[in-house]
Amino acid sequence: MNSQKIKAAVASIREKGEFKAEIALVLGSGLGNFVDALSNTTRIPFADISGFPISTVEGHSGELVHGFLGEVPVLVNSGRVHFYEGYTLEQVIYPIQILKALGASTIILTNAAGSIREDYAPGDLMLITKLLNQTGYSVYPSNTEPANIFSPELMDTVKQVAQRASVPLKIGSYAGLNGPSYETPAEIRFLRMKAADAVGMSTVHESMAAIQQNMQVLGISCLTNYAAGILDQPLNHEEVMDTGIRVREDFAKLLSELVQELSI
Repeated sequence: MNSQKIKAAVASIREKGEFKAEIALVLGSGLGNFVDALSNTTRIPFADISGFPISTVEGHSGELVHGFLGEVPVLVNSGRVHFYEGYTLEQVIYPIQILKALGASTIILTNAAGSIREDYAPGDLMLITKLLNQTGYSVYPSNTEPANIFSPELMDTVKQVAQRASVPLKIGSYAGLNGPSYETPAEIRFLRMKAADAVGMSTVHESMAAIQQNMQVLGISCLTNYAAGILDQPLNHEEVMDTGIRVREDFAKLLSELVQELSI
């Protein structure tokens, strides 16, 4: 993405407020209630930011939010766009580039995901330790070896915070696919053979973009449903949203305490 375009977008954002913080979050489907915990918020619809792609999926409010968690300033993308919505990879990672340009050095990427494991139930939160890029595309330059995405230090911190906050936290690998359709039972069996624990349609390219910009990256999934073939019932987005609502208090509590810990 053209650096001049990013600078112009940042300048237009800062005309509406301070919009500067070292910690940024991206909130997945049904998880946008975290912003309710913030004070002194300033919100800008994605549509009002130059070059910003617009969220079209239910459960993504589509706002850039600046606010304070206690005394800690944070930047939040309340919602995201997906490759399956018809955007290019360059457009998908553009919001991450904007967060970096606004001062973020640490980013917490959240998503709604399907559980591939029977012992990881809908409503569980899962710390992502590894990514499986099953999209067939990469935002890394050619002949570049992907870096170790997730910060070991951040992963240790979130484990400690979850234990202290009495929020159960699973640990596992996340497989990112293109969507927009849910996976078939055969695809889920294949992903299980690849040692994936959860599956979704986001996060992979955002993580890659963030690590290339020297950001510390953390990923947390809200497991909103069992993946195809685990149970004898069809999948639907309503279940994803309902589960997100059911666990959002625990999720917001974990994120809030994590942000406070990271600011120390």
